[in-house]
Amino acid sequence: AEYDRSLIAERMRRGRQAKLRAGSLLPWTRAPYGLRLNPDRPRDPTGVSVDAAESAIVAEMFAYYLEDGQTLFGLTKHLMAIQVPTPTGQMRWNVATIRGILTNPAYTGQVYAGRTRSRPAQVRRSATHPIGQPTGSRVFTPSDEWIPVATIPAIITQEQFDRVQAKLAHNQQCASRNNKAHDYLLRALVSCGVCQLSCTGR
Repeated sequence: AEYDRSLIAERMRRGRQAKLRAGSLLPWTRAPYGLRLNPDRPRDPTGVSVDAAESAIVAEMFAYYLEDGQTLFGLTKHLMAIQVPTPTGQMRWNVATIRGILTNPAYTGQVYAGRTRSRPAQVRRSATHPIGQPTGSRVFTPSDEWIPVATIPAIITQEQFDRVQAKLAHNQQCASRNNKAHDYLLRALVSCGVCQLSCTGR
């Protein structure tokens, strides 16, 4: 029975990969923010459409982040200040959600599969969570390993997207969390009891 399960899973994986390469199956279980799926054919790439209101927010997010001196945290505060709901309808945005939107090439009109892979957790997410088994995370794969699936309506230009990726990479390299000049005793052990974000040492 265990062998049959692994065999069936492998066949399903190969069938899904074949459909992705043929452009007949979307890699999403839920449409990205700003896009809509055909309710009758939710996995059909030809049924993808643009939500007018949310796509305008997405375009503004890319433009706002490209302004001089703007960061992901600044964009987060801006969206909450103008009371834009999150993709789940909440009023509090987090940096991970915004980074996921800014790094999604689907907004340029091209859908890819295999952009990320799972990785076991390496550190505790927060000192306010129980130790236990930490949840895993997803990391990006090299772009030459992505599978082009389909072309959909674009919200931003490729040039805007490339500029945002360059700025994200530069800001990540210059982030204070990558400064290892000082060795703090409580590194990664102190978190806010309200928002559960990790604290930084100064």
